[in-house]
Amino acid sequence: MNEAPPAVLTGRVVRPGDAAYAAARAGWNLRFEHRPQAIVFVSTTDDVVNALTWARRNAIEIRVRSGRHNLEGWSSVDDGIVIDVSDLKRVSIDPAAGTATVGAGLTQLEAVTALGAAGFAAPTGTEGSVGLAGATLGGGFGLLTRAFGMACDNLLGAEIVVMGVDGVARDLPAVVSADAHSHPDLLWALRGAGNGTYGVVTSLTYAVHPLARAVYVTARWADVADLREVFTVWQRSAPVADTRLTSQLEIHRDEILLFAVLAGGTEAQALDALRSILSVGRPHVDSIEAPWAELYAGFQIPIADEPANWMFASQFITDPLPAAAVEIIASFMSSAPTPECNYFTNAFGGAVTTSEPAGGAAFAHRGALFYAEPGAGWGVRGGDGSAEDVADDVDAAAAAARHDDSLSALCCAWVTDFGRALEPYVGGAYVNVPNAGMPEWATAYWGDGVERLGAIKSRYDPDNVFRYEQSVPLAEHTS
Repeated sequence: MNEAPPAVLTGRVVRPGDAAYAAARAGWNLRFEHRPQAIVFVSTTDDVVNALTWARRNAIEIRVRSGRHNLEGWSSVDDGIVIDVSDLKRVSIDPAAGTATVGAGLTQLEAVTALGAAGFAAPTGTEGSVGLAGATLGGGFGLLTRAFGMACDNLLGAEIVVMGVDGVARDLPAVVSADAHSHPDLLWALRGAGNGTYGVVTSLTYAVHPLARAVYVTARWADVADLREVFTVWQRSAPVADTRLTSQLEIHRDEILLFAVLAGGTEAQALDALRSILSVGRPHVDSIEAPWAELYAGFQIPIADEPANWMFASQFITDPLPAAAVEIIASFMSSAPTPECNYFTNAFGGAVTTSEPAGGAAFAHRGALFYAEPGAGWGVRGGDGSAEDVADDVDAAAAAARHDDSLSALCCAWVTDFGRALEPYVGGAYVNVPNAGMPEWATAYWGDGVERLGAIKSRYDPDNVFRYEQSVPLAEHTS
């Protein structure tokens, strides 16, 4: 029998000691730092195959990374290998079919921009620097969600490199296409439970939607005494509004913000759809009609202006919160430890409820009225927020100031206590905003789909190569 050829890492390989190492290993949430043995920036699917082969033969842990926004730092690992797909940027749009095939390295802003140039849109999250693949594979929602459904609902297929498939040895990677006709079970799993847990996704094919222009409405209440009425009106109106309209609330210690997008239509129609909430108090209201890609780019916040450290707790709400729960929100927000702390919501309903894709999806919270998360941000970034500038102070004295232990402890305790106080009124959790340490987290993320996800995991990754703290467990470990 011939020996297998030696495994060699290909692509752009960065190791400890290289000048680019600090920048290559840095993530977005600077609470967490890891020192991988190698970061491989792949430029082809073959690079992925080679990286997996090398890691398996050297018995090294693997993590998969795209936009670096894993909020608990689980897309990196000490002494392991990080397979980074962020250089896979290709975009191919078929206007006649209404589909787009994109590389797994696109950020959400890059995807919105490319689709917008062709007159199309697909639902994404609101943060442009987040990886499109990661957002989609965990579910994916934002300001087009009620119009077009979850990002994962629009996922028609994916190319993925797995470590177990019929006819291939368990220690050899295999490239498969998951779609409605080939490996449909894997496509189902990728629609809501696919983040780095079944393999390395290298490209994704989406259904895209014609959208020439949209209306973006913002409202600001400077008087936080309006919080109770604003929230009560919003939670009862936003999930049942015009299905073209998706809105978010962002409650801060000293102000309340509303963001809303009407997919098509006019400013007058958007304002009319928001009439009930805009009649509460005396908000400052702005509206603009423009191409969706232009609006999306316009509301991005530069990374350099964001806090260095974050913690979140994710929750879904299926019944309107009673007055007691709204009072909890008001109480916690009044004592928020930093101005960047907030309680964030995103309305569901509309296409989320009615447009589950053919073949289904692992996303388990389709019946929610809205999603919500208490979140805390603290600490100051350096430079312009780029990986290079983050690297400049990763190991320096500035990092110690940024990771102020007392403030970190205060912010983390505030989020934890906030989330626990609301537990009687909420249910489930969102895998893209993981609740670290949560008991029965798999059921919280995927509900009754956990057993099926475990069986699919056992088929395509029987040795649990793609594992991290809350990856899908193998079938025999799902009970």
